Amino acid sequence: MSIFSKIACGEIPSYKCAESEKFYAFLDINPLQKGHTLVIPRREVDYIFDMEDDDIAEFQVFAKRVAKAIKKAFPCIKVGQAVLGLEVPHAHIHLIPMQSEKDMIFSNPKLSLSQEEFEEIARKIRENFE
Repeated sequence: MSIFSKIACGEIPSYKCAESEKFYAFLDINPLQKGHTLVIPRREVDYIFDMEDDDIAEFQVFAKRVAKAIKKAFPCIKVGQAVLGLEVPHAHIHLIPMQSEKDMIFSNPKLSLSQEEFEEIARKIRENFE
């Protein structure tokens, strides 16, 4: 079971932003920007492009809803999407509020946030999730 599966089922704590029966969204604990969120399928699959067509379509629609909530909570030009997938063997989408393309450079220094800041960020996204 991957660390993301353990997060999705509540075995490991996370800053939950949104969830459905099939998907779970939570804050990245090493964020590039405030609002940097990870979206995962609850069913563990290593490689996003190994997902069934219907599942990946639903995954993207769920991620779109999360991105809209992020944009409302953290006004930005766009919410960027990245699929890297090498660091954890569980398909996931990074959603990152962007003012410029530089905000999506993963080698940039990560933000250092307090637990209270993470909780407030997650709450704002949850409140805007529809």
